[in-house]
Amino acid sequence: MEELKAMLKDKFPAIDFDREKTLMSSGILDSMAVVAIIAEIEEMFGISVTMEYIQPKYFESVETMWEMVEELQ
Repeated sequence: MEELKAMLKDKFPAIDFDREKTLMSSGILDSMAVVAIIAEIEEMFGISVTMEYIQPKYFESVETMWEMVEELQ
């Protein structure tokens, strides 16, 4: 999860990923940011994020993104 967190902090330095738990529902991340995150996750972990995972609930926090990565590995 630390590798994921480091990537997110690098791509979005203004966001405190340690504290934010409502990234999508509060509008901190938009659909374009999610597309960029998906591309990075796919490359970083060698996985394919399928359509069933392209939902706001998987992008609310670092923890929910990590759960998605673990499920897809």
